[in-house]
Amino acid sequence: MKIQIVAAVLLSSMVASAQTSVPASAKPVANVPMSSRAADMAIATWPDGDVMGKGAPRWIYDEGVVLEGVTDVWYATANPKYYNYVKHCMDVLVAKDGSIATYKASENSLDNVLMGRIALMLYGVTQDKRYYLAAKAVRAQLESHPRTDEGGYWHKAIYPHQMWLDGLYMGEPFRAEYAKKFQEPDEFNDIAQQFIWSEKHLRDPKTGLLYHAWDESKALPWSDKQTGLSPEFWSRGMGWYAMALVDVLDSFPENHPKRAELIAILNRLMTGVAAQQDAKTGLWYEVTNKPTGKGNYLEASASAMFVYAMEKGVRMGYLPARYSAVAAKAYAGIQSKFITTDANGTVHMSSIVQGVGLGGKPYRDGSYTYYTTTKVVSDDSKGIGALMMAATEVERAKTARMGLGKTVAVDAWFNSQVRKNAAGQTESFHYKWNDEANSGFAFFGQAFQSYGVKTKTLAQAPTLTALKLAQMYIIVSPDIPGKVDHPNYVTAKDADDVAAWVKQGGVLVLMMNDNTNTDFDHTNLLAAKFGVHFNAVDNNKVPDSKNEDDGKLLIPAGNAIFTPKKIFMKEICSITASGAAKPVMTWQDNTVMTVTKFGKGTVYAVVDPWLYNEYTDGRKLPMEFENYAAAKELVQWLVKQVPPSSRPRQATGVAQ
Repeated sequence: MKIQIVAAVLLSSMVASAQTSVPASAKPVANVPMSSRAADMAIATWPDGDVMGKGAPRWIYDEGVVLEGVTDVWYATANPKYYNYVKHCMDVLVAKDGSIATYKASENSLDNVLMGRIALMLYGVTQDKRYYLAAKAVRAQLESHPRTDEGGYWHKAIYPHQMWLDGLYMGEPFRAEYAKKFQEPDEFNDIAQQFIWSEKHLRDPKTGLLYHAWDESKALPWSDKQTGLSPEFWSRGMGWYAMALVDVLDSFPENHPKRAELIAILNRLMTGVAAQQDAKTGLWYEVTNKPTGKGNYLEASASAMFVYAMEKGVRMGYLPARYSAVAAKAYAGIQSKFITTDANGTVHMSSIVQGVGLGGKPYRDGSYTYYTTTKVVSDDSKGIGALMMAATEVERAKTARMGLGKTVAVDAWFNSQVRKNAAGQTESFHYKWNDEANSGFAFFGQAFQSYGVKTKTLAQAPTLTALKLAQMYIIVSPDIPGKVDHPNYVTAKDADDVAAWVKQGGVLVLMMNDNTNTDFDHTNLLAAKFGVHFNAVDNNKVPDSKNEDDGKLLIPAGNAIFTPKKIFMKEICSITASGAAKPVMTWQDNTVMTVTKFGKGTVYAVVDPWLYNEYTDGRKLPMEFENYAAAKELVQWLVKQVPPSSRPRQATGVAQ
């Protein structure tokens, strides 16, 4: 570890010296995606997260945007070095008791809220209460944070009566994630209103663009005396706002009455932004609507933010597919104009405006000249963070088109386990999309989302009506006594309804477990419909020696679903296949996976819930195990099994 740290520091100093003179051209790094290259650069340049170069890390949004970017790369790759970096940077700041070094809630600055998202992620993954306490402290700031008369958050206490575009990204995604994780449904109405109020005051009806800021008092020198608006359109400000929208929508309840308005705001903004895209390069100018103005220039961080918002918006179904072409053109421009690689193979990004604000000392007047003469730098954290996020979305874009319009539901009826969270609340867990700990399906969910598939949870019995919400349905390790007090066993009616749904074109995934962890007798009522019988045995045990190779299975060439892979499964049952059920993988003369074609539908059965986080997120298994890569191949295969005419429909009894 000491050698690694010394090497990182040495590389950091090399990169820092290179930033003043970025090479005009260099060779690309073979087979390494841009998202990983940018993340590797961030780790080497800021090994402890000191993105401000102050000699020590700070709890500040500049670091937060980098850590958000590196987290996205971890979700995409399951490479533990990215998770370890994020955790290390946070652990420098968050003590065992949850107190946060350098954080001052009394400053009432929205800029200090963004890092709370990383604390929430780490709490979810580790279940370590200190991260919850850190996030709770940040959440408490928002209770007393000053607001406009209408209710909009001031950007900072030192900037009274002002709403800035930046503040929406700094505060609202954290609020939404906290509200979802810690059961604060009433928060979502106010979260939506922050966007609604800001658009009401900041939107220009002629261009559809948003001004940088609004002063409710109309007293500041930079604000218009009639409207309170700042005088110019700043591209990165709109980039912050657009990223805030697509990130907030991840946590926003699907049945919330204001969700549609947030999506409408995103669409209005992207219409205006796309109209300002430079036709030649695909990029955006620092002052958005004045491309021929003296001193104006194409700016990197804003362009990356727009790419991220557009591609993610398309992938998640918030924006029409045409925005992928806009984003692709912009991303090509980013690569050709802003990105270079030095002799060490390190990626660099140029033309990033260092920092922009209004008021303060020295005074920033918000004029065109101010925006176009503010210092421009290379490898600023805000640009590198946005680049990681944009690159991750672009790299997902090709696969995302495959699953657009499709939905997968995971069962929370037959497996209905609950636990107490750090706030003392009861929450669903174990093979669930929102469970980020070892026990959850968060990474399996990421695999589905990378193919454009919406993830939902079915918290009721799978009637034909309930199953109309999805084209794919996953049942995992149904409960036995001891897991829950009163298990919801599979009934004959359940088996009939699920079979009827599959026959109509549904794609069913049955993931069992060993004979000490799941119900075989009742589940086999359903499995038998498809020629599958799960045998109540406990094979492939891994001794306490923790030699992971004891649990390895090798997927051979010619498999119907997977390319050759080394995967991990331990303590598994076996399958006896009959009728239309066809074995697609065996191990030591035991069938471990089958596929059944049933009417218009398909059933994939497997002997273990082998794609949960413990074996997919990279934190436990050595990198040579390929469970996460296999998860993506399985998702691709499942998506292809959905009949083309199948479409999601509304249903009741569904939790997001």
